[in-house]
Amino acid sequence: MSSPAHAVRWYSSFYWRIGISFVVSVVVVLVGQSLMVAYARANGAFAPGNPNAAAAAIAAELGMALSNDPAVDLSGFLAQQLPAPGPSTHIVMADGRVASRSGQPLRADIERQAKAMLAGTAPVPASGDVPTGPVVSAPIQQHGRLVGLVVLPPPPPRGVLSNVGELLTLPGTLVLIAVTAVAALVIFAPARNRLRALEQAAEQFGAGQLNTRAPAHGRDEIARVAAAFNHMAADLEARTEALQLSDQLRRRMLADISHDLRTPLMTMRGYLDTLDMHEIVLDEGKRRRYVDTARRETIRLERIVADLLDLARFENGVATLEPRVIAIERVLAGVAGRFERDAAAAEVTIRTRIDPSVDQIVADPDRLDQALSNLVANALRHMPPHGTIELEATAADGACQITVTDSGDGIAPDHLAHVFERFYKVDASRASGAAGSGLGLSIVKAIVERHGGTISVTSQPGRTTFAITLPSG
Repeated sequence: MSSPAHAVRWYSSFYWRIGISFVVSVVVVLVGQSLMVAYARANGAFAPGNPNAAAAAIAAELGMALSNDPAVDLSGFLAQQLPAPGPSTHIVMADGRVASRSGQPLRADIERQAKAMLAGTAPVPASGDVPTGPVVSAPIQQHGRLVGLVVLPPPPPRGVLSNVGELLTLPGTLVLIAVTAVAALVIFAPARNRLRALEQAAEQFGAGQLNTRAPAHGRDEIARVAAAFNHMAADLEARTEALQLSDQLRRRMLADISHDLRTPLMTMRGYLDTLDMHEIVLDEGKRRRYVDTARRETIRLERIVADLLDLARFENGVATLEPRVIAIERVLAGVAGRFERDAAAAEVTIRTRIDPSVDQIVADPDRLDQALSNLVANALRHMPPHGTIELEATAADGACQITVTDSGDGIAPDHLAHVFERFYKVDASRASGAAGSGLGLSIVKAIVERHGGTISVTSQPGRTTFAITLPSG
């Protein structure tokens, strides 16, 4: 699984992609608008670009017409010269005639100014005059004399919306809307789909489907969020599985504890109830045998409870150690001596061997003795007659390695991974003889780990070795 902590390169960033896509879409819209404006201008949608030239052309044509016919119809001339609809155009003649090609008549103030120019006098302003914009005019000459003016008054003011509306015709508006919609889909639709997939994964995970994962393709921010979600989901799934396994182990442990405690208790109660029955007459030998059996079961129960307390102390970290420099030879000799009688009764030989380079180590002698005693006791319980148990201490990579090797039948491979679990017992071929509590090897492992060491086991028919590795200092 990819880690969500990887930095996002700028070109992979979701935000950069949105920004770049937005700029590209704006450029596309502007280019499309420019093409529409150019097409409109090419098809005459706008007024001529130079009104002075248009007025001069009309004036020249009218001058030639007046030279041929001084009584030419001015309105008919304008209708013939100008398309309909066309720009507002007026003719003011020196003889007083006025003609217009427009829906509106020529403003009075502009007409007075034009007649004053033709008469060669200054215009007289009136009280109702308003400021005018730029007025385009061109002289009409007949045989070299000024006989009139072509006047193009300023167009009426138009708002911004009117100018934009002239450009955005219905087809143009539809094109712009389509381009904008396509840009929005291209930019935001993939992100929406990925966020929706992430949302669905979160809903499924919240509903209890712990194996749900979100698609984490890409290297942008959404992919990082999806990767973080997947990392969290995998972690929670692993923790849930661990909790379920722990709960199963706890239930099995409680069942094993109940069984191991119930057996000696029931045996003790049975013999004590028999001894308490006055109507049953027991001879001295039978009575002594019953009492000894109850005592052995009491000792067995006491040993199980002590093992449980020791294991709880070690696993909870409250068991105290008193490490000091000790002679490993003395520890091994003490363990071998303790089991000398049991070994002789089982026709088993116990041997010890010490490497001179590891004659001393730093450890708690009592706890180390307890761990080795559990290993030897476990080997004796599963040892056939005429077997051997070897206790050996050697140096290994700056550490001390203590091995307990027996010549028994060995442990089946499918049991090796579980021998250090609490209350775990191997099959009957390995468990012949007196059964233990199932806690001895768990206690050994806890003691070794509290010393900062490790323990491992290897087994094959005829040779099983438990190897303890402890720090040398």
